[in-house]
Amino acid sequence: MPLITTDDIIDVYQKLAQRGLGFVTSKLNPNSKSRTLSAFNNTAFTSSNWWIIQKIRERWNHKITGDTSVDYEKYTLAKYFSDTKNLKMLSIGSGTCSHEMKFATHAAFDHVICVDIAGNLLKIAEEKAREKEIEGMDFIEKDVYKLDYPENSFDVILFHSSLHHLRDIEQYLTLYIKKWLKPNGYILINEYVGPNRLQFNREQLNKINEGLQSIPERLRKRFKTGMIKRSYSGSGRLRMMLADPTECVESEQILPTLHTHFQIVEERPFGGNLLMNMLKDIAHHFTNNKDKEAQDLLNQLFKMEDDFLLTHKSDFIFGIYKNKKH
Repeated sequence: MPLITTDDIIDVYQKLAQRGLGFVTSKLNPNSKSRTLSAFNNTAFTSSNWWIIQKIRERWNHKITGDTSVDYEKYTLAKYFSDTKNLKMLSIGSGTCSHEMKFATHAAFDHVICVDIAGNLLKIAEEKAREKEIEGMDFIEKDVYKLDYPENSFDVILFHSSLHHLRDIEQYLTLYIKKWLKPNGYILINEYVGPNRLQFNREQLNKINEGLQSIPERLRKRFKTGMIKRSYSGSGRLRMMLADPTECVESEQILPTLHTHFQIVEERPFGGNLLMNMLKDIAHHFTNNKDKEAQDLLNQLFKMEDDFLLTHKSDFIFGIYKNKKH
């Protein structure tokens, strides 16, 4: 685990261009919670990460649901909750609650509780829910380690890109989530489950760079800087701790813990091992569906990642797990 990498230095420059000096200096705050909050405190900035590409999102859908036009929420609602009523959901680390609103508007769910430490994101969510006239949603700004609910309170507990931010994952899932969840209740996850602190091994880094080198320079100009993305060296420990002390802190423990203490209903790996970091800061070049060269390259990169996944575990997974009460 290197302390600092070339990408760390470039990332600081990128953050200056994308989010300003205030954001960068916020990472020097000695309070770790404040540094975590700063990662989510600017809702106006734009980035160029893989999720902004339509074909990437369609790829996720296809790998999870089998249909590029069907997202995991629609899939889950149709397969597991189409004939149920009066369900109650808790979402941990909900952000702006875009996923939770899809459940809240379905007839199966009466009550959806969204919890996050980022109050600014919850305010946006509450405003959107009000505009859409969505009822039965609560938005709670609170440290997730300080939540307290009675036993058997929820039918479903959702983690969308939030479980990998939790420390002491086994303790949290077994002492709290298992208790709050009803017998035969469900945990839903859409999560990064790869190496802790994004510390990828040399084989994975080499493959990321191989894919990156296949992209012409015009499509490797970094967002808002014009710098050419020439290589990817990974994240150093220092940047991981300064940028967000909670990022992927125990991500490797997510699946082993769920497999031990809950019943696997289904798991759908959807990759990310190569694409996430190949496309970081250059994804904006691939959002134009009329750019044939860019779209053809995406298909080649998809094939490269699929080949890699034949012999490697996926870094991202959608999973459904049923509670097992002892």
